[in-house]
Amino acid sequence: MAQDGAAQDGRPDAADAPGGSRRRLWWPAALAAALALALGVPALVASGTSASGTSALTAPADDSPEAGFARDMATHHQQAVDLSFIVRDRTSDEPVRTLAFDIINTQANQRGMMMGWIDQWGLSQHSPAKPMAWMRMNHTYDAHDGSLMPGMATNTQLAKLRSLSGREAEVYYLQLMLEHHKGGVEMAQGYVDLAKNEIEKRLAQSMVAGQTSEIGLITDMLKERDAAPGVPA
Repeated sequence: MAQDGAAQDGRPDAADAPGGSRRRLWWPAALAAALALALGVPALVASGTSASGTSALTAPADDSPEAGFARDMATHHQQAVDLSFIVRDRTSDEPVRTLAFDIINTQANQRGMMMGWIDQWGLSQHSPAKPMAWMRMNHTYDAHDGSLMPGMATNTQLAKLRSLSGREAEVYYLQLMLEHHKGGVEMAQGYVDLAKNEIEKRLAQSMVAGQTSEIGLITDMLKERDAAPGVPA
């Protein structure tokens, strides 16, 4: 997994926050652990249930929504993890560092599940298809400067985040992650609407719920810092 700087051991200690005012964002990590137990089972292939109640196991096609979503969301998640590692090394603000830790933990876990499914299906982890082509709709998003899908930061924006520290890094990270989550929710919901694999569908539904909740949290964190949503040009 690509990281910017050395990862620090352990998560920030909530007990160190003055007056206990800092938020504890433990639930995404707990959700990831629960998903690992619930989803990390041998049923890593698309399943269908016959009239007799038995399950027929079949690998999805290479151009299926199942394979496309797993590949694209894994790519999307990897950048969220990268962004979060960058900001953890550039601020001492505990709420931001805790949010970053939870995103790293949750999305790296989910990414591992999706890449594991691709391997179990005997498919390549990469596809020549345009990102999000599996959504069966005409997306007008043009990949540019490393931003492959809606919400993804560009290489220029990543470089800018690396150049910042303190409050400037915190605010810019929150602005980038807000847009990143919006793109992630759109993609996850797109898969939920097409899904044939119930296990993968449940994971996508958990992404919609979790990232929608974090969108609200990030919006509040920006307000607390007197910063507007939206990534500055």
